[in-house]
Amino acid sequence: MIAYPRMPRQCAICKKTGMRVIRRKKLRGKYNPTAIRRQQPNLQWVHLGSGPRVKACAKCIKALTKVASLS
Repeated sequence: MIAYPRMPRQCAICKKTGMRVIRRKKLRGKYNPTAIRRQQPNLQWVHLGSGPRVKACAKCIKALTKVASLS
């Protein structure tokens, strides 16, 4: 089996990475911290002009389309 290098789960434009999120559950009027999980950014493949495809978060893609429509 061939081991391919993994791409980082990071936006190529703003360098956004995953963050830790604490899920809380209410129990008898108090909140219990039950699970700590990692929430990943919404990364999509996108072409940057005539350059190569990169992984960018949805927020950066939205900003790129707004800038492109203004000019």
